[in-house]
Amino acid sequence: MDEDYSEIGEPRSAASSMETGAAPLLAWRRTFAENRELVNQRPNTSEGSVSAPDGDVLTIPITATPTKRLVAYFSMEIALENAMPSYSGGLGVLAGDTIRAAADIRLPMVAVSLLYRKGYFRQRLAEDGTQTEEPVEWNVEKFLKEESPRVKVTLENRPVQLRAWRYSAKGVRGYEVPIYFLDADLEGNDPKDRELTGSLYGGDPYYRLSQEVLLGVGGVRILRALGYTDLMRYHMNEGHAALLTMELLDEEAKRAGRTSVKAQDIEKVRNKCVFTTHTPVPAGHDKFPVEYLTRLFPDQVRFFDAGDASSSDLMKAVMQVEQSYPDLQEAARRGASVNMTYLALSLSNYVNGVAQLHGKVSRKMFPNIPIEAITNGVHAATWTSPAFRDLFDRYISSWREDNYSLRGALGLPPEEVWTAHLLAKHDLLETVRKKTGLKLDPEAFTIGFARRATGYKRADLILSDLDRLRQIAKNVGSFQIVYAGKAHPRDAGGKEIIKRIFKAKKALKKAVTIVFLDDYNMDLGGKITAGGDLWLNTPQYPLEASGTSGMKAALNGVPSLSILDGWWVEGHIEGVTGWSMGETHLGDPGPDTLVNHAEDAESLYAKLESVILPMYYEERNRYLSVMQHAIAINGSFFNTQRMVQQYITDAYLR
Repeated sequence: MDEDYSEIGEPRSAASSMETGAAPLLAWRRTFAENRELVNQRPNTSEGSVSAPDGDVLTIPITATPTKRLVAYFSMEIALENAMPSYSGGLGVLAGDTIRAAADIRLPMVAVSLLYRKGYFRQRLAEDGTQTEEPVEWNVEKFLKEESPRVKVTLENRPVQLRAWRYSAKGVRGYEVPIYFLDADLEGNDPKDRELTGSLYGGDPYYRLSQEVLLGVGGVRILRALGYTDLMRYHMNEGHAALLTMELLDEEAKRAGRTSVKAQDIEKVRNKCVFTTHTPVPAGHDKFPVEYLTRLFPDQVRFFDAGDASSSDLMKAVMQVEQSYPDLQEAARRGASVNMTYLALSLSNYVNGVAQLHGKVSRKMFPNIPIEAITNGVHAATWTSPAFRDLFDRYISSWREDNYSLRGALGLPPEEVWTAHLLAKHDLLETVRKKTGLKLDPEAFTIGFARRATGYKRADLILSDLDRLRQIAKNVGSFQIVYAGKAHPRDAGGKEIIKRIFKAKKALKKAVTIVFLDDYNMDLGGKITAGGDLWLNTPQYPLEASGTSGMKAALNGVPSLSILDGWWVEGHIEGVTGWSMGETHLGDPGPDTLVNHAEDAESLYAKLESVILPMYYEERNRYLSVMQHAIAINGSFFNTQRMVQQYITDAYLR
């Protein structure tokens, strides 16, 4: 698929990438090699620094004292360990991978999230696939260290005390990035306030907004109490943290001896903030009635100076209205709403989508706002299976410090790549046996699919025509499918998809064996991405902002068969790094783009029947070549080491 990215960088097509033997590294304003060399030249001391390789080298030395940090990274969820239920899915996994990469390259960063004592939920599946949810109780003290400072956030004129629990992410060179989890479960707090750090994405919209107040406002205050007073950038990972801008505005106004916000405050805060949006559809962005804000902050109804043009314009932008309101109370009376994404967009100096295509989608969604794109990645050392870690350690010794060196995977002995793959596959099949009692065939082609169960991800697309699946398995070669994924407790459609998969499983019986593993988490996701022979990705175009599971698979030599959406537009070279399916879409992408599900399913069947299965069973050396190219091209580039370096040069040093 040829793409013109001239508006944001050098155009690069898959064809030209193949000609040069390079990955399609779209819109990367400088070569990754330049960044890599600067990182590797950095001495391994307690000093941290960040460099901008853009002509002249710009270096900012930051002494790595506990409170001397450059960037504060805010995320509603952060995945750090499998046994810590501090995440629900992709957003949290990306946040954890970002922090680990920051530690690896010694970026002076501190991170903030909320502590969820009941986690997200533990998934239970009945025989027919009906999902039920249970709270996840965990021992906080086993993983986190309580910090002594306390801060206060006032909600509905009630003081809510917050404390922080610390987790340290240690990088490959020993550098640590602290993560602080905010906790309202303290004696003296109102019982309902103590529950605000109970469940991730739980409760009603008012509960959710109250959580976002604690994250944004409470997060900035706890950083100040812990001594982080010299932060230069505040990075909001999605709009949940947007209210941190309100606390920063309040700080600026108070420094000037005012109680309301004016133009100069807005400009100062905007220069400090970075916003990453992940959502390609308008309905996915948090939006709350202004009345909720006036209930939470009854004494702040005149926070914005209606007589100040910039302050008034900000109010209109955040509420998406044409008229001005004298204060928030009047806005609430007229039924106005506050959009957290527009709040973050309006108060950020740098805004980005999470893949080049998603950048285009976001610019169409928010046409008056300059939105760049930094394609997501995954933390290579975290998502590489033990067998491949051992292989890389023996042949590409610098791969942990320098992910780009994985381009050397083309020189790995193919028989050792295959051996490592078989070990990862064995690990997956053993996991299936332990969880289900079912023994899958180690010789059979195994397809992995592990995503959140929701409509647009179309987990059941491959099950559209069961007779066709039986025919392919009989005539071309046997295959089996390993599924996993949770549906949000309130996503009835997602829960129905799981039930349809279970129904298809019973209908297919032994013709095509299907297993659905319950309680999807980091550990299970790692086993499925590493242990399959093919990673299947079937999102409805263009609703996949990025997707990172296929990147994890690539690190383990598992090629993808995917719709050309999200990151795969950049990572796909047909028959080299994997395969595409479905229609190649032209023109401006948008959430209303028409998609033919039947044609997508037929394309999937055709590629599986005519190309992939025959290559796997009859031309194993060719399949191995695709596996090695997946590592060398995609594994070496689609990682958070490259991603964080791009944030440094494009956003943090902007």
